[in-house]
Amino acid sequence: MRDRIGLKGGSVELSRAVLEVLPAWVVARLVVLSALALAHGVVTSLRPDNPEAIRRVHDGLLGWDAGWYQAISAHGYVAAGQESLRFFPLFPLLGRALGVVPGVGLGAALIAVGNLSALVAMAVLLILVRRDLGDGGLARRSVWLLALAPSAYSLVLAYSDATLLLCSVVTFLGIRSQRWWLAAAAGLAAGFGRPVGLLLIVPVAAELWACRRDVGGSKGWIPPLGAVLAPLVGAGAYLIWVGHRFGDPWLPITVQQRSGHRGALTVPLGAMWSDLGSAVHGQHLGSALHIPWILGCGALVVVAWRRLPRPYALYAAAVLVVSASSTNFDSFERYALGAFPLVIAASTCTTSRKVEVAALVLSGLAMAGYALLSFVGVVVP
Repeated sequence: MRDRIGLKGGSVELSRAVLEVLPAWVVARLVVLSALALAHGVVTSLRPDNPEAIRRVHDGLLGWDAGWYQAISAHGYVAAGQESLRFFPLFPLLGRALGVVPGVGLGAALIAVGNLSALVAMAVLLILVRRDLGDGGLARRSVWLLALAPSAYSLVLAYSDATLLLCSVVTFLGIRSQRWWLAAAAGLAAGFGRPVGLLLIVPVAAELWACRRDVGGSKGWIPPLGAVLAPLVGAGAYLIWVGHRFGDPWLPITVQQRSGHRGALTVPLGAMWSDLGSAVHGQHLGSALHIPWILGCGALVVVAWRRLPRPYALYAAAVLVVSASSTNFDSFERYALGAFPLVIAASTCTTSRKVEVAALVLSGLAMAGYALLSFVGVVVP
């Protein structure tokens, strides 16, 4: 894909894409809200005498980490405490901006930002796959599978994942059409929004290397290099502010690596083998439940390498490696969802209508189950 499209034409295309993906977006939210309603009805039976579970059901879409985003939006990092620094500022800032609208509270604003980000991300994904890979059917299947992926209930919560997903897909749309400043803007936002936004450097650099002969003159290198460096600038701006305000620019990283969060970095998949060995002896069974997902995502990286352009496969591999380089695999499935090329790769295997329907039904049921377990405090989103 190397075609260009005007600003007006692009807005029309995006509007049409939003209407096309709207059914998938609505169905996913109905599934998650149904799971929340069920959680309200069964929490006392599933987890009797567990006030924490009841509180999480009451929190609903604002549960788990969403509470941190709400606290940051309302009071700032200093009041929220040092633990809040692991949450990068883009998402809470967007929520705070929308929350100033009369009648819109911060909680509702964060939920709105997350869900609107998911809607636009799905629309841009439809455009990207249709234009870059030239397959309208694959584009449609990718959108539906993204909407109903087992961990996609996180895109309904007041979480930053949907906003990062939007930034990532827009970055790919920019580099694959050589609109480097569009990629730079999206990459800057991604780095400012999540530390894993830095991984966008990988596909941007790969795309620049692939088309290096098309870049003309010294000035022609400025936009592409800006796109490569943009995620680093976005993340660096936040870390510099943290260093100025708290005295240590690396606090967001070190806090995240503490026990009880992601844990210390380790050799990729090192913790998986440890969990697998423990599971064989009847220990840490909960952690071992992540292993099939890790292996499945690894298989999809291979599919992406064989069937998708290199930047897609490299980005998926980078996200997977970083996600699997932790001593704690909680939320692995949510992190893997950010590697959206995995969804495209999976969709290349569902060309049969029967296979597609079966995959979507099973995936949607799994999403409902994971959402229910998350709402009652069993599964960490």
